Amino acid sequence: MVLLPFLNYRFRKMKCFSRYLSYIFRPATSILSCSCHTEADIISTVEFNHTGELLATGDKGGRVVIFQREQESKNQPHRRGEYNVYSTFQSHEPEFDYLKSLEIEEKINKIRWLPQQNAAYFLLSTNDKTVKLWKVSERDKRPEGYNLKDEDGRLRDPSMITTLRVPVLRPMDLMVEATPRRVFANAHTYHINSISVNSDYETYMSADDLRINLWNFEITNQSFNIVDIKPANMEELTEVITAAEFHPHHCNTFVYSSSKGTIRLCDMRTSALCDRHAKFFEEPEDPSNRSFFSEIISSISDVKFSHSGRYIMTRDYLTVKVWDLNMENRPIETYQVHDYLRSKLCSLYENDCIFDKFECVWNGSDSVIMTGSYNNFFRMFDRNTKRDVTLEASRENSKPRAILKPRKVCVGGKRRKDEISVDSLDFSKKILHTAWHPSENIIAVAATNNLYIFQDKVN
Repeated sequence: MVLLPFLNYRFRKMKCFSRYLSYIFRPATSILSCSCHTEADIISTVEFNHTGELLATGDKGGRVVIFQREQESKNQPHRRGEYNVYSTFQSHEPEFDYLKSLEIEEKINKIRWLPQQNAAYFLLSTNDKTVKLWKVSERDKRPEGYNLKDEDGRLRDPSMITTLRVPVLRPMDLMVEATPRRVFANAHTYHINSISVNSDYETYMSADDLRINLWNFEITNQSFNIVDIKPANMEELTEVITAAEFHPHHCNTFVYSSSKGTIRLCDMRTSALCDRHAKFFEEPEDPSNRSFFSEIISSISDVKFSHSGRYIMTRDYLTVKVWDLNMENRPIETYQVHDYLRSKLCSLYENDCIFDKFECVWNGSDSVIMTGSYNNFFRMFDRNTKRDVTLEASRENSKPRAILKPRKVCVGGKRRKDEISVDSLDFSKKILHTAWHPSENIIAVAATNNLYIFQDKVN
């Protein structure tokens, strides 16, 4: 039994949603006439729901696109696993804060699904300031035969009503509706970078640069501040919060990372304000590797609990690290994502790429790690065998259902035929956002305005 088929490079391309995804709110003619994407089309977050049947993406234009997995068919068994557009809606609109003369972007920073409790689906989406709870539901029947209004919805003259009718439900074409059920606003002074649903499914937290707030899903006008690292004098500010997440099983425990490369684990049972952490994870810096860019590249851009809750995974600019909750002084595993860029840090600083925030994800069994890189490359690391692979999400190099070939980067010396020189990497093509199906080898990779979905090849 091959548990990790991708190590044999067996991932195949299922589908690429490119111009269709980008212009989903525009006339169909725009798909053919547009040869480039705009800033609003860039995908800013990707997230599977808890069953993996739905996949949601958000973009810089404030739009959410949901894809649904095809049901298995006896006539076309190979279509099982393919995703098609299920629903699209505008989640956030651009706003303007007149008190601060500040424009609030509509960009979707994060999407988080809630476990399905009934026929409807619920998800949280957030921009820099406002979190919204959306209900996505299907409707295939419509009521007819009202007494006080006609079929067009206009009110009837009560004096003209001589008989009473019993309204009935008539079949109609399936329609997927997205409606905002809650709007959680006015609680963050700084930009929201993370939202995380608690394991009790009654609360969630939202984190910005200096504070973390705890919300109840039923209360929109009040939140509880559980972390506040803002100093009395802002000139004394030395670090900011970069990411935060709840423990998958213990509703009282959460972690947050900082721009100094540290991780703090907090327990809400100890005090209402978790300024004092329960555990502090930090790797001692090697003085020999100290440079001008050390603080920048050590900043953690993403933190994720493993599904088991035993480990924490963090991503900084050059590495992915796995920490054991029982060992705070150093990570138990460190994986080099693109160490060949260490000599390029000066130019990466000049073009601002050094500030890119890459995400990282676990597979369903916590045995494999995936994260993005430049040139539309993404990396996978097998924790058991310590093997790794670099794959590319590209429309030019992979046809539908083609098996992905591993890519290698040549640092210096003679370059082989199948290698690419580090000087030839395109830093404008970057994979910041990825997602892994919760139980199967299906991955979603966002490359600028293109969404690629890859699946383990089924023989």
